[in-house]
Amino acid sequence: MFPNLRDFRAPARLVRRYRAAGLWRQTGPVSDLLRWSQERPDATAIVQYRDGAESRRVTYAEYAALVERFAAALRSLGVGAGDVVAIWLPNLWQVSALMVACARIDAVTAPILPTIRARELGRILARLDATVCVTMDEWAGYGHAAALASVAPKLPALRHRVVVGKAAEDEIDFGEYFERTPWEERFPTGLADADEDPDRLALILFTSGTSGEQKAVLHSFNTIYAGVSAMSSAEDIRPGDTLFIPHSLAFIGGILYGIAIPLLTGVGSVLLDDWKGETALRAVRETGVTAMFAAPAFFHDLLRALSRDPLPRPPLRLAVTGATTVPTHLVRDVPRALGLPLRTLWGMTEVAAHTWTRDTDPAGWGARSDGSPGSGLEIDLRTPDDGPARLFVRGAGVTLATMGRDTGHLSVLDDHDDGWYDTGDLAVDDGRGGIRIMGRVADRIGDSFMIPVSDVENLLREHPAIDDVAVVGYLDEAGAERACAVIAAHRPVPTLKQLRAFLTEAGMTEWYQPSRLEVMRRLPRNNAGKVRKDLLREMVQTGGGLEAL
Repeated sequence: MFPNLRDFRAPARLVRRYRAAGLWRQTGPVSDLLRWSQERPDATAIVQYRDGAESRRVTYAEYAALVERFAAALRSLGVGAGDVVAIWLPNLWQVSALMVACARIDAVTAPILPTIRARELGRILARLDATVCVTMDEWAGYGHAAALASVAPKLPALRHRVVVGKAAEDEIDFGEYFERTPWEERFPTGLADADEDPDRLALILFTSGTSGEQKAVLHSFNTIYAGVSAMSSAEDIRPGDTLFIPHSLAFIGGILYGIAIPLLTGVGSVLLDDWKGETALRAVRETGVTAMFAAPAFFHDLLRALSRDPLPRPPLRLAVTGATTVPTHLVRDVPRALGLPLRTLWGMTEVAAHTWTRDTDPAGWGARSDGSPGSGLEIDLRTPDDGPARLFVRGAGVTLATMGRDTGHLSVLDDHDDGWYDTGDLAVDDGRGGIRIMGRVADRIGDSFMIPVSDVENLLREHPAIDDVAVVGYLDEAGAERACAVIAAHRPVPTLKQLRAFLTEAGMTEWYQPSRLEVMRRLPRNNAGKVRKDLLREMVQTGGGLEAL
């Protein structure tokens, strides 16, 4: 694992400060699950949709029993406190149970996006020193188990490969080993016996940094709690509600709204293994979803499905979007289609506590603001002499530390600038105590998930026909931010399909790859020789001036 992080936990002074303020607590998700398994044992905790239809419901009593079994199974594999368990799965109910099972035995969970491919997977697992990795046999046409097997020989710490689905002889069959073997009989302890330490390292999430190198983001269950408790309290989320978030459970939003808030409040959550607007609309109707948290592109697809099948109207009472620039038309269209305002928020992997718009804001406020912070977050707009304000944050809902995937450089937030974290975003005061995100300080591209631009550019430069390259973002018709490769090249000039094939052959994750290609005679540069990406972004978005250079 990371150097000196097996016993990593929040600094003592932060623990004292945030517990005194009521922002951190002495318990964690295991205690939450125990509570609801006793108070609401037959209530639905998770509804799973696979292949377009509901496939399983898990009650809180079943959830608790599965967590005990999974925790005992991990113990039988030699997993103990501080060990890292990597979860490389799509949105399946097993992810939630595994995460709480890891908390049960003080292991560290490292969720990995299922769309990550072998090249990035190997680098992440090497940095983690993961002892166990749980994955699918195959999902969305990709052989996850085979990819894991291909990188395993270079991972000496990886002792077990666990596969949901068809497992090979040298792999552990998840269904047989975890689900159907009564390991809890060999390790007879109950959830009530859990000795939780919510201030120790619990979750490691990877995100690309503004420079392109992916960062490991280190959260405790208390930093997660500080984020979700503010939102769930302010929005009165409680038993009787059903939450739906289509984002991956390996993403901070999926963890917050698909796992943490349901456990904290005793509500149900709905999972889709593969996003489709039509399936989402059916799931929302069939399960009585009352709150949906999703990036703009998901709401765009839901409204499109609703336009073809308008009745009955989904029973939502809360719709929240964010993670990128929210198209004005979406703020306008959601009230017409769903009968409620579209709230907007700002957050990032490093910041579990969000800013978001409230029901007391003016109509359509989401088109002009990303909201005000909850109790677990402080914001500071620092304005240089020659530009807009740079957004800094700190608080109980901010990550404890970050570490470079490749460099291994550890940065503990409390050691610098009195705990303030530079988000890399530019913002202005919205006039109501909140912020409006205006752009990014550095070159970041993506919606919920950031594309590691430097990695993509460096690999493209290896193409024999490319002389110069820059990757910049643009908004597609749905308002999602995509990557465009702008290249200077000699003949034969590659096509977009050829470039993507080149990147795929090199093992690069598909959604990192450009979805658009523009060719110029030369790329614009400043006096220091740096590519003028501000100009390229404008040219790509407007379609003007690309031929002029």
